[in-house]
Amino acid sequence: MSGFDTNPFADPVDINPFQDPSVTQLTNASQSGLDEFNPFSESSQLTNAARTTQATQPSGHSQPAVLQTSVEPTPQAVAAAAQAGLLQQQAELERKAAELEKKERELQSNAASINPRQNNWPPLPKKCPIKPCFYQDFSADIPADYQRICKMLYYLWMLHSITLLLNLLACLAWFTVRMERGVDFGLSILWFILFTPCAFLCWYRPIYKAFRSDSSFSFFVFFFIFFCQIAIYIIQAVGIPGWGDSGWIAALSELHGNPAVAVIMMVVAGFFTLCAVLSLILLKQVHSLYRRTGASFQRAQEEFSQGILTNRGFQNAAAGAASSAAQSAFRGN
Repeated sequence: MSGFDTNPFADPVDINPFQDPSVTQLTNASQSGLDEFNPFSESSQLTNAARTTQATQPSGHSQPAVLQTSVEPTPQAVAAAAQAGLLQQQAELERKAAELEKKERELQSNAASINPRQNNWPPLPKKCPIKPCFYQDFSADIPADYQRICKMLYYLWMLHSITLLLNLLACLAWFTVRMERGVDFGLSILWFILFTPCAFLCWYRPIYKAFRSDSSFSFFVFFFIFFCQIAIYIIQAVGIPGWGDSGWIAALSELHGNPAVAVIMMVVAGFFTLCAVLSLILLKQVHSLYRRTGASFQRAQEEFSQGILTNRGFQNAAAGAASSAAQSAFRGN
């Protein structure tokens, strides 16, 4: 019953927490250690000296630093490195060119599948083993303002071909009455075989391309070659004997001996004269249209340079020439 004897309402006993035996023991020990420690005493210095670690000295004698000199590569090494770089660049260019060519073929195949354009000139039968070589459609390719003049030039080429055929027949007739005119007959055959396709390829197709794509370069090609064609027409109309032309001089020379042959030759001379006159008229008309299109010699140069630089054959030739020149230069060194 002693627990119930305590008065809960009495004042609490005053207890000092710092009077705990464990706390007083620690504080007395620390105070005694600090009182006994003297950093300037002899024993303390010996203790500190014993605890101090000596710095380790590097063994052996010290050597001064020496700067290593760079070794220059030999000319053979430089040449080999340069050649390897050129070969790598050439391989990279060939790879890019192959990629561009592949893309171009894909674009062409896609365009052909969307809008196929089969060659239709010359118009040949389907059973013929020789197929047409060119595509020609005035209404689809040529603007309306240039269709008339382009058709006139096409008709001029047809007249040119007919005139050369008539010249061959006239020279044949001349050869039948004068055996010494075999040279004229042979040359007339050569002129017919040579000038008929050359006229189509050299001055008619360039002017067709010029009107189709407004190409300054094609205009300049046409002007140069067509001017030479007019000069040839004038020479053929004159008809110098021995040149394979049934012109006015050759026809008049046979007027008294063989009138029938002379008449045939005069008809051919008239055709040559007509071709020369029509060529001059059409040349003037084409030149007036050319001035209206805004074409210039500078544009022609740019088109020519772009066409050369994008040509696959020219790129391969230039790369091969550069590689061979570099290799020969390196071998010389």
